Amino acid sequence: MQPTPMIFMLGNASTATPVVAETLPAIVEATNVAAQSLRRARKRLAWMKDYKVWTSGHQVRSSRGAEKEAAKVEFMDSLKLLEGELGDKPYFGGENFGFLDIAFIPFYGWFHTYETFGNFSIEASCPRLIAWAKRCLERESVFKTLPQQHKIYDFVLKVNKMFGLD
Repeated sequence: MQPTPMIFMLGNASTATPVVAETLPAIVEATNVAAQSLRRARKRLAWMKDYKVWTSGHQVRSSRGAEKEAAKVEFMDSLKLLEGELGDKPYFGGENFGFLDIAFIPFYGWFHTYETFGNFSIEASCPRLIAWAKRCLERESVFKTLPQQHKIYDFVLKVNKMFGLD
């Protein structure tokens, strides 16, 4: 007895060979496209783990003396590397707002806090990165979801006071 080709679509089984023959290549292609997209996204995101924006930014706002100065250098170096990745493109992915933009734009909300605690200007050192952030904020979806920079700063002041870091 020959096995009957079967495919499940939306919870329904189909044994009709033409349906299987027509549908299977589309499913395989969609799976391959999704897998390739996932691999590209992971590759693009992998470089972000090497940038110490969050950890050095935390040190900028919570440390003092030589540790703070070292954190400022590491923080700005990370931002300059990110700016290099951005290049002259409007977004990290090129012409279109994409995954990396979504992953990194929340950090922009913290820039005012880092600048205030570190007594430096990100825009002076990384103007293209700031231009990118402002371009992202022109998108309604970004503008509506990001907290305002002064609210983050006020929150950090309260947290620092709670932990005696003020």
